[in-house]
Amino acid sequence: MSHDSYIQLKSVSKKYSRGGEDLIVLDQLDLNIPDGDYAALMGPSGSGKTTILNLVGGLDVPDSGVVTVAETEVSSIPTRQLPAWRARHVGFVFQSFNLLPVLTAHENVMLPLQLTPLSAADRKKQADFALEIVGLSDRAGHRPSQLSGGQEQRVAIARAIATDPDVIIADEPTGDLDRNSADEILELLNRLNEELGKTILMVTHDPAAASNARRILKLDKGHLVSDEINRQASGQTQGEA
Repeated sequence: MSHDSYIQLKSVSKKYSRGGEDLIVLDQLDLNIPDGDYAALMGPSGSGKTTILNLVGGLDVPDSGVVTVAETEVSSIPTRQLPAWRARHVGFVFQSFNLLPVLTAHENVMLPLQLTPLSAADRKKQADFALEIVGLSDRAGHRPSQLSGGQEQRVAIARAIATDPDVIIADEPTGDLDRNSADEILELLNRLNEELGKTILMVTHDPAAASNARRILKLDKGHLVSDEINRQASGQTQGEA
């Protein structure tokens, strides 16, 4: 693996069976995401975008090829060790938030920290800090039903970063939000990338969301058909530096 590729897919293929027929989702795909990159995956439904996220996060395994994250071949990690590995390396942000309704914001953020060797006091500190980063310290005791959609997604992002993972994988993180709330989430992802150095791999159908990323990767029928530097986002980053 090249020294600057934090995420690497090499000759990765994946197919699913549907109605007795094989559906090829990824076909000998090669993909490199350097440490600290912010990449948006775009393409029509069925092009393999979410499958890539699932492979990177260890939620699925390729039929052939190799998926490497942080110099570790993901499919070689024993199943019983995967939750702890994810807690250390990967934070997940989903379109539907996936918060537990009976828990407060703080308790939701604490969940992945249960998989770490941290003391109870340190877990609380980490959760407090994650909520502070997303600007929701004053909502720590609120349950999801007491929060707006944008606030729920910010809690979900706090949960994703609570263990200080290297990678954030986001599947349509603004898909269920109004424009204003979506813009707030995108600004937060920008900060996580630029200020905290998080590597972000985001699936989106929204060109406005993709325009925040440094790279825009377009998939079609399991192939990478375009890999472009987003000069607008890169220019903003350079201008602010």
